[in-house]
Amino acid sequence: MRPFSFLYRRVMRWSAHPHAPHYLAGLSFAESTFFPVPPDVMLAPMTLARPGRWLRLALITTIASVLGGVVGWLMGYFAMELVMPMIEEASYRQAYELAREWFHDWGFWAVLLAGFSPVPYKIFTIAAGALALNLPLFVLASIIGRGGRFFLVAWLVSWGGPPVEARLKQHIDLIGWMLVCLCVLGFLIWRFW
Repeated sequence: MRPFSFLYRRVMRWSAHPHAPHYLAGLSFAESTFFPVPPDVMLAPMTLARPGRWLRLALITTIASVLGGVVGWLMGYFAMELVMPMIEEASYRQAYELAREWFHDWGFWAVLLAGFSPVPYKIFTIAAGALALNLPLFVLASIIGRGGRFFLVAWLVSWGGPPVEARLKQHIDLIGWMLVCLCVLGFLIWRFW
């Protein structure tokens, strides 16, 4: 069974599409508010398809993600009672409580860490608004955290270039199944620990 090879070929075709930067911006914006798929899954293949445009692609991803983060902040600030049932339905309640705790302890640094890490950024954006974290500081931390992550990903993929693509294509199914196993294991540890 090789579903990841099929998906990889499909994403590589999409990444060369003339409207791909618009799709990347849309995905980046949506991921910061409600969508579960991180923009890295589109940023990396787009950078492989056009390595000379890595700076532009990272910038598009960062700007759209931060703008989505501002919408998440606004949702938390103005509509937390409407957003909380969705957080609970998506099983993010525990992550939301962790985000609140991090904000209480670290404020600005919690946003910066969430922006750079694979922690669900959308939960931090909503929690930052719910706790009325200073919006300009929130935006600054998001630019540094999200920008740092996306520029690093785009630069590494661009720097590795065709050899990385060849190795990735060769091992994509193994990598994909390993990531699925890690996600399931991580979920089980998080759920039962």
